[in-house]
Amino acid sequence: MGLPARLLPILLLLWPLATDVAAQEPPAEEEAVARGRYLLHAAGCVTCHTAEAEDAVPLAGGRALQTPFGTFRTPNLTPDPETGLGGWSAAQFRAALREGLAPDGSPYYPAFPYPSYAGMTEADADDLFAYLQSLTPVRNAVPDHDLDFPFSLRPGLWAWRWLHFDAAPFAPDPEQGEAWNRGAYLVEHLGHCGECHTPRNFAGATEEARRLAGNPQGPEGKRVPNITPHQEDGIGAWDATDMTFFLETGFLPDGDVAGGAMAPVIKDSTSRLTAEDRAAIAAYLLALPPLPDE
Repeated sequence: MGLPARLLPILLLLWPLATDVAAQEPPAEEEAVARGRYLLHAAGCVTCHTAEAEDAVPLAGGRALQTPFGTFRTPNLTPDPETGLGGWSAAQFRAALREGLAPDGSPYYPAFPYPSYAGMTEADADDLFAYLQSLTPVRNAVPDHDLDFPFSLRPGLWAWRWLHFDAAPFAPDPEQGEAWNRGAYLVEHLGHCGECHTPRNFAGATEEARRLAGNPQGPEGKRVPNITPHQEDGIGAWDATDMTFFLETGFLPDGDVAGGAMAPVIKDSTSRLTAEDRAAIAAYLLALPPLPDE
């Protein structure tokens, strides 16, 4: 059955508008890249994967991480086919983030925070990969790690994984609200806060009983503070406004400014989050069980 003749002029007038709207909708690939750019900052990739030299190219790798086990050097995340991620597939990238495995199947050292990234959703991992693949390739061959014996023996990582690695994905708590669950995902997985704010045992694994209760020997051997809501040792005297303002600006409630390893985290990561995500982080941290500092 044909359209009434009186509707034809109206449809002809609306057709250009409809096609213009369709043309303005970004392709799915562009949407994935935009989401990936946000996830890059939420996951704190820029700070660690950029060398400390003033002329260093962001995300081209080469930053030296000093640890009790030796010096780790972060890899090139640009899509250079020889020194970066140019030859990788999305599935290989997911395996690196969520399983801690290189494309050849060998295990990564947990200096790469895959124990936290393991909880990342598949969609977030794919969007992050889409953004990294959109970057300009930069040729930068990063030197190997310089580790003490026996930590230089990579096969030993299989035993470490068996003892300390849980690849379970993030599961929202149905008894908690949306903000709490979003904060848990950001803190425990994307933001991997526990990697620095939790003390580690002799094997370099985080001590889960003291999660986020401060680390006496964090990056560069410096102390990392307790971020549980303990009144004396942690952030128990903070309120949600204190926390969100700190994450946005780096200013502490007493007027001091974040320094050390936290300064670049504020600059490259938490200040770039949405206000809603900063509020979710605050809601989660302030609801944690308070733990005293070591």
